[in-house]
Amino acid sequence: MDIVRIGTRGSKLALWQAYHVADLLKAGGLGAEIITIETKGDKIQDVSIAKIGSKGVFTQEIEEQLHQEKIDIAVHSAKDMQSELPEGFELIAYTTREKVNDVIVSHNKTISLSNKKPYTIGTSSTRRIAMLKQYYPHISTVEMRGNLQTRIRKMEEGQCDALLLAYAGVSRMDYNDLIAEILPEDVFTPAVGQGSVTVEISSALPADKKALIRQFVNHPETECRLLAERAFLRKMHGGCSIPVFALAKIDGNQLHITGGLASLDGQLIIRKTLYDSLENAVILGERLGIEVLEAGGKSLLADIRAQLNKSAIYHKNL
Repeated sequence: MDIVRIGTRGSKLALWQAYHVADLLKAGGLGAEIITIETKGDKIQDVSIAKIGSKGVFTQEIEEQLHQEKIDIAVHSAKDMQSELPEGFELIAYTTREKVNDVIVSHNKTISLSNKKPYTIGTSSTRRIAMLKQYYPHISTVEMRGNLQTRIRKMEEGQCDALLLAYAGVSRMDYNDLIAEILPEDVFTPAVGQGSVTVEISSALPADKKALIRQFVNHPETECRLLAERAFLRKMHGGCSIPVFALAKIDGNQLHITGGLASLDGQLIIRKTLYDSLENAVILGERLGIEVLEAGGKSLLADIRAQLNKSAIYHKNL
């Protein structure tokens, strides 16, 4: 039996993702071994991703293990993947997508963003912070890093009234009973890839092994959607620290995608929707990126990067 060595971060959610892929491989007749790897994003927990730089924060050390052939595949949350992978790496499979929505998590089930009370919400996502500032200016935010269990503990200690998280991670960790509100996609359009797990390989992986892994793990409908979203992300040169968002959906034989970009202060949100056939998923995503850039996204991106670079330099010099 072929054994697939799976590299992953060591958090409970990351391990859930790795074991989920391992189960898919085992169902296909392959063996699997889980190997945990600590990344820069795991080591630095006291500041937001935007302040330490988003490129490879959760992937660089794992990709080194792929390059050295110490692991066969790496398993990531698809939303954590940078827009362009380093040369010699590729994504070959996407698991069936979970519900894509953002959710409010709290022990207080009466909390709702729309009830005009001045809650404090824990999140470090520039996308989520921008959406809150635009649509719910009465809400204040506090930076919240760490795994899901750590964030919940910080909430229980009183650092915030609620957390703003992805439904997928909350559900996978069996915290559904803490969901106070599911937020609408048309307002809180999710991060690219949110809700799916992806498999990354080194291009040196033997073709027969690559084909088997893809056969047992990949979900074609999810792949089609994420190919469009990631094509948009590449055109935007986006990363974890850029408040960019996109969601592709399939309707019959047509693919439609909504995506855009928000300013860090939430005062400007550029949002566009395009349609095309399923076979043109990548082209559709690229077209969306061009439209957003031409609608003011290019200058907005420059402003965002200037602000983030200034913040990162400040943090480095502390």
